[in-house]
Amino acid sequence: MVLLETRVAPEWVDYNGHMNDAEYARVFSLAVEALMDGIGLDEKGRTQHGLTIYTLETHLCYRREAHQGQLLAVDITLLDHDAKRLHVFFSMRDDQGELLATSEQMLMGIDRQSGRSAAFPEPVADAIAALPRAEPDAWPAAAGRRIGIPRG
Repeated sequence: MVLLETRVAPEWVDYNGHMNDAEYARVFSLAVEALMDGIGLDEKGRTQHGLTIYTLETHLCYRREAHQGQLLAVDITLLDHDAKRLHVFFSMRDDQGELLATSEQMLMGIDRQSGRSAAFPEPVADAIAALPRAEPDAWPAAAGRRIGIPRG
């Protein structure tokens, strides 16, 4: 399910001639906003429900360089969720379908007034349940990774 399509802006390109690492995070952040819009937490929904989403954790993996003007498409796979949290996996691809980067994220519903975690209201929870979901034994290969230097 493609959430976002954009192009690499000139100001995102660094001295190495490709998209700066921080800009990959920007694109995935824009994908979270697109997800929020898609599940009913757009501006109107955030006001109506008094709820927003915060990112608690991100694991970003860079696979290929992206260059100025290049098309970027970000899709989502739901890995898991509960009443307040979403564990999602985003894949960024170019117009040829080549994987450029992935971002595994833990997102949480937050009550806008108290600033504390809160359950998703029913219409939002229903929209979340309709997202493309990976079975527990069929997660994307890059999901659930940990950072470390392989030894021996």
